[in-house]
Amino acid sequence: MVNAAADCGSPGGTPEEHRAYLDHAATTVMRPVAREAFLEASTVRGNPSSVHASGRRARAVLDDALEAIAELLGVPRSWLIMTSGGTEADNLAIRAVALGALAADPSRTAVAVAATDHPAVIATARSLAGLTPAIRARTLPVDSRGVLRADDAAQQLADGAVGVLSAALVNNETGARQDLAALAALARPHGTLVHTDAVQGVGHADLPSWNDVDLLSLSGHKIGAPVGVGVLVAKPEVPFGVASTGGGQQRGVRSGTLDLAHAAAFAAALRATLEEREQENVRVRGLARRLREGILAIDPDARFTLAEDSPQSGHIVHVVFPGADSDSLLFLLDERGVDSSAGSACSAGVTQASPVLAAMGMTDAQARGALRLSLGWTSTEHDVEVLLRALPESLSRARAVGALFG
Repeated sequence: MVNAAADCGSPGGTPEEHRAYLDHAATTVMRPVAREAFLEASTVRGNPSSVHASGRRARAVLDDALEAIAELLGVPRSWLIMTSGGTEADNLAIRAVALGALAADPSRTAVAVAATDHPAVIATARSLAGLTPAIRARTLPVDSRGVLRADDAAQQLADGAVGVLSAALVNNETGARQDLAALAALARPHGTLVHTDAVQGVGHADLPSWNDVDLLSLSGHKIGAPVGVGVLVAKPEVPFGVASTGGGQQRGVRSGTLDLAHAAAFAAALRATLEEREQENVRVRGLARRLREGILAIDPDARFTLAEDSPQSGHIVHVVFPGADSDSLLFLLDERGVDSSAGSACSAGVTQASPVLAAMGMTDAQARGALRLSLGWTSTEHDVEVLLRALPESLSRARAVGALFG
């Protein structure tokens, strides 16, 4: 018996080769070099912590991967803490570091996070009050472009209580880019550690200087590695509270047997991403410009969340179609062969009012009809054409639904 979904290539009913994949911000396509590295490393037997010959061979493969990652990021290998992904890296950076900072200095009773940060950062910061009443989360407001308000940030840092401050390099929903050097200039006089979630920025924006940040989170599946691997880069002086106990691997911050196959895949994907970054940025920005032009030709009332001259990564086109129902628009586009989203893919598949857009000053009514189109290393003109062909009818029908329930 033939499986219909497998036969058509996708749940939406359109053969995969004819679909437009415009959801790279959720997860990009695995790179062949990462797949090959993973498969090759997965054949190596032995625990990399074992001292016998097989263990030493496994350790050599792991060491090669970690050395490559460190070299590509321009840091000593000892700064790397391998994780299961960006969410775990963010959790360690916020929770474990806040607890470590408090233990080292009892006056460090707060963490500060950008209002538009990923839920892995904001929810973790807010959860600290449940672990210890001594730590409270402070939310840093942004302007209509999603950029942190310098005066407000300075005010929140002025009392010296903030142990760690976090702001994403690139916002996962809109693509807005933060000026981390300016943020560091505000934080340094108060001894506040600076963390950035760079998950969405790698390959699309310059990584920050290590003079400006103390911790940086990365995720494999955003750059073409498999799901299940990430990295937290942390300077050696960063204080960590106990996050997990066991064998004391990775500076005692994250115990457990290291996954050499995922580390090898991550290293391969990171190398390809950084080596191709310059030419890929030019190509992807060209596709984004074509998307913007085509959308405006179809619907002059469409509102782009970020103007083209706003600080942004360039691989995300976030647009709001007034009067349209977002859920209906996503369903109708999917039916016509377009993979897209309304925002973050980290809310258990539930479309809901966007905290990011609310923080940027949009009401729920103004944010209705939001659509995130995100590009990546496999994106082509074909993807743009499929979206632009599907949009007119999908938008018309989504607006009809919006009128019924508006």
